[in-house]
Amino acid sequence: MIFESLPTTPRSEELIDKAFSRAARTGRAKSGLEAQQSMLQTASSILSDNLENVVTQWPDFGTVDPFYYELADAIVDVDELRQSLSRVTWTSRQIDELRREYQPKVRKTDPETARKHRKQAFARMADLVEDVADDLERIGEARDALKVLPDIRPDEPAIVVAGYPNVGKSSFVNGVTRAKNEIARYPFTTKGVHVGHFERDRVRYQIIDTPGLLDRPEEERNDIERQAVSAIEHLADAVVFVLDASEACGYPLSAQLELRDAVEARFRERDVPVLTVNNKSDRSRDVEADLHMSVETGDGVDDVLDAAVEAVGWEPDIPPSRQE
Repeated sequence: MIFESLPTTPRSEELIDKAFSRAARTGRAKSGLEAQQSMLQTASSILSDNLENVVTQWPDFGTVDPFYYELADAIVDVDELRQSLSRVTWTSRQIDELRREYQPKVRKTDPETARKHRKQAFARMADLVEDVADDLERIGEARDALKVLPDIRPDEPAIVVAGYPNVGKSSFVNGVTRAKNEIARYPFTTKGVHVGHFERDRVRYQIIDTPGLLDRPEEERNDIERQAVSAIEHLADAVVFVLDASEACGYPLSAQLELRDAVEARFRERDVPVLTVNNKSDRSRDVEADLHMSVETGDGVDDVLDAAVEAVGWEPDIPPSRQE
């Protein structure tokens, strides 16, 4: 996952302390002009390199898959994050410029004057780093928030499961992925995203249940949840909308169908097929649906999975055979 390996972002105070204490140790090992030159080189390199590393470890948001871009933007405000990364890059380059400015001053004078120049350089470098303290904090908070996003791969076919709570969505996802024990929970929504996998014809499919997002009407979602749904639209290759005609879930069938119609309309804009599946068919089949199943008894579950795979219509890129 693109955010998983992001390193910890140093705070401005930590970075300044690290650079100057390392420089002091370097200076104690030498004397005269050489000590001042070494301290200047060490401190500037640590500050500049660490700031640059903060930025280069992040993916280029201009090329990030739209699913991850919108998901990230829903959580951290990508525009603000990019501005902070840009300011940190500028600061790294300014510190390099300061080193080049002060190197000849430290080299072409007496030790005491060199020491004054080096201390002046340190003060200016510290000011630069302190100026991006808020940016470093923002980047660190973004890293902490994004590195725990679910490991969902936009380059693999994805089936999104939707429907009101208690209709059997999680049981369905657990059931079709249980053989490989691949179900996992991720702290994206308050209830966690369920991501499982199964294989058909050597193709790995992702099957995703998003409690808190596609289990209630649009008007009940907050801004972050709405944008997360928009991200899911980029990801989904097919949607399985689960109904409970028995109404044992606690929601009237009319409300469930109304939510289904809203989900259908939303995903239709991206030509994403939506399958209507009635779960708990052992209790009631009193609804018009594409398929009926009972996760509890296992009846019809494989048929739903087959229909979802067919709806996805995934055709893997297979290189043409080499002509002899």
